[in-house]
Amino acid sequence: MRNDRFLLALAVSGALAFGVAACGDDEEPSGGGGTQEAASSGGGGGGELSGNIAIDGSSTVAPFAEAAAELFQEESSGVQITVGTSGTGGGFEKFCAGETDISDASRPIDPEEEVPVCEQGAVTYTEVVVANDGIAVATNKDLTVDCLTLDQLKELWNKGSKVKSLADIDPSLPATELSLYGPGTDSGTFDFFTDQINGEEGVSREDYEASEDDNQLVTGVSGDEGGLGYFGFSYYEAAADQLNLVGVDSGDGNCVKPSLETIQDGSYTPLSRPLFMYPKAEAMQRPEVKAFMEFTVENAASIAEAAKIVPLTDEQVTEAQGELETAESGA
Repeated sequence: MRNDRFLLALAVSGALAFGVAACGDDEEPSGGGGTQEAASSGGGGGGELSGNIAIDGSSTVAPFAEAAAELFQEESSGVQITVGTSGTGGGFEKFCAGETDISDASRPIDPEEEVPVCEQGAVTYTEVVVANDGIAVATNKDLTVDCLTLDQLKELWNKGSKVKSLADIDPSLPATELSLYGPGTDSGTFDFFTDQINGEEGVSREDYEASEDDNQLVTGVSGDEGGLGYFGFSYYEAAADQLNLVGVDSGDGNCVKPSLETIQDGSYTPLSRPLFMYPKAEAMQRPEVKAFMEFTVENAASIAEAAKIVPLTDEQVTEAQGELETAESGA
């Protein structure tokens, strides 16, 4: 299955070089892929459409957005779509400033900091869940660690931590000196992980290699003997042969590793999460944006599979369709 999906991803990545202009402040995301079935069954396609759609935000959602854009353009070649990767926070900054039509996010928009900025800019929107994700904790292949508890992860990553090796936490764990890698502060993955593991969003040790580019994090962990980091599960899957996946014990004594099944059913807790697209209400009045969002929700499962992101459940698809209908009626 992984080989098939990898080939799909390669195929669409090549096509993206011609069909989708990818741009970003912090990274060039890995491309997704697609199927002809998804391209031919979209709601709202049509070669007569034209215009430009600007998308920016989460690096975790970017492969999904790129795959959706490529498949949509197979039917609507007159629509030009750019997919940027400024991170969830950076994407919302552009979105609330009126610079983009759709914001990709790996967490909900912040009600205290980001919502007021959008309100000030008279930017209204709808939150649409488009896929699922789990945050993978991974180590270098030579640093074999099967499981860490939430308390151990907190001791490792909390603000002020002086842990230099896992043996500092538990003598039975490897004594290899660690080189830590994780998302930067503009990343929704950083916000979610720190909230779930350290108990407060944004609270983290600072002595680690940070980047909004998940590909750089994977490269760092896989190339460093003491490498340990966290990033979106789809990025782990793309480099699974180069990394050691660490299971998480949430406190019940069971060690669970992220997978399509454990992320969808919620057993990989607390590091599973939904992924979002936020279409702007004003943009949804334009036929090309409306058609793109209809296509994306209708084909969310196929797009997610091709992009190596965990797809929505049937119940989530129904909810997403309802969210999109709300966006259209309120536009």
